[in-house]
Amino acid sequence: MSSCKRLLYAAFDVVPAPKGASRHITHFTQALVQAGYEVTLITAGVQGLPAEDHYAGARMIRIQDEEPNFLRRAIRFGDAVWEHLRLERGRYDLVHFRDIWSGGAAVAAKERFGYSYVTLFEANGLPSVELKYHYPALVGSDLPDRLRRQERQLLGQVEAVVCVSAVTAIYLRSLGAAADQVTVIHNGVDPASFPRAEGPPAYPPRLVYVGTLAPWQGVDTVLRAMPTILGYFAEAELHLIGPTKRRQGRWLAKLARKLDLDETNVYFHEAIDPEMVAEQLGAATICLAPLALNDRNISQGCCPIKLLEYAAVGRPILAGDLPVARELLGEDEACFFPPDDAEACARRVMQLLLDNEAAIEMGERAADRIRKEFTWQRSGQRLVTLYRQLLPQAAVRTKPTVRSLPERV
Repeated sequence: MSSCKRLLYAAFDVVPAPKGASRHITHFTQALVQAGYEVTLITAGVQGLPAEDHYAGARMIRIQDEEPNFLRRAIRFGDAVWEHLRLERGRYDLVHFRDIWSGGAAVAAKERFGYSYVTLFEANGLPSVELKYHYPALVGSDLPDRLRRQERQLLGQVEAVVCVSAVTAIYLRSLGAAADQVTVIHNGVDPASFPRAEGPPAYPPRLVYVGTLAPWQGVDTVLRAMPTILGYFAEAELHLIGPTKRRQGRWLAKLARKLDLDETNVYFHEAIDPEMVAEQLGAATICLAPLALNDRNISQGCCPIKLLEYAAVGRPILAGDLPVARELLGEDEACFFPPDDAEACARRVMQLLLDNEAAIEMGERAADRIRKEFTWQRSGQRLVTLYRQLLPQAAVRTKPTVRSLPERV
């Protein structure tokens, strides 16, 4: 029998992509491959990416689906994971999934056909919380409650759960996950890809935000702060870099016009390739993470990759004062302001600009901390340690007693 353990990593995400989820999946996959596991990665697909590929050392399968409705597309992704498991006839030792649709398929196939693989739920973002921010029409519907019931059920069926913050771990326990079932593995940064910035920060002042322009990110707070900032630093520029839904992009652009901001002081940029992010951060005077006060950030929790990447570069950071940010950086490593408070945000920006030396020292301390404690290598080691607990090397893999190819039910 081969000692090489076989893993399926299922993620209803597009990989590669500019979003942080893609970097997370990539680095986790690399860590597992380097540890000697045989990894199959199954993800969502888009036009321009091959349906089958090799990626980060893994076999990759992309599920191409042009269905415009998100929920129908998600359910069909789960169906594709089911079909893949059926065709593979239980050959995996562990199935690791990032969404309730592929997770539900993995658990159902295991129970239906007697497969022996371990199930691991990487619960970083739950649809019962997230979807209403993408689809406002869901507010007031019963869908979030129905999704929450699915999430509770899935948490009670899997052997292990991974999440990215202590805040998220507390939330998952409130949904019924056992304390000893949940492992916190923070996101990370690759220091080689985010070298320390050289020289003093840019002038005129360049305020930079990199990431999705989703509602929970609090980008509107920075826009509201800009008129006050410009009253003292007339040459200041705000650069917003990242993907956005068309509706949210239009709303932010309308807000900017309402505040008498224009293309001379606010710049909306498209998403950029991950390897270009460090260059943009190095050109910043202040890096922004204005997380909003909402259940997505406060109750469910997150681990903003942008904060880690900002810190690695060593530029001063201004962040919304939330537990998920404090979990990564301390008072002397970042500047915090009350979330959603535009005037407080403006005051903090001006404080950093006026005391440039203190701001630079703060950025250097953050870089030292992050490069020591929050690297993808460290996160990958923690994941591999968990896998070795779940899949002892001496364990004999029991094959399912399936004489013929199981039928889809």
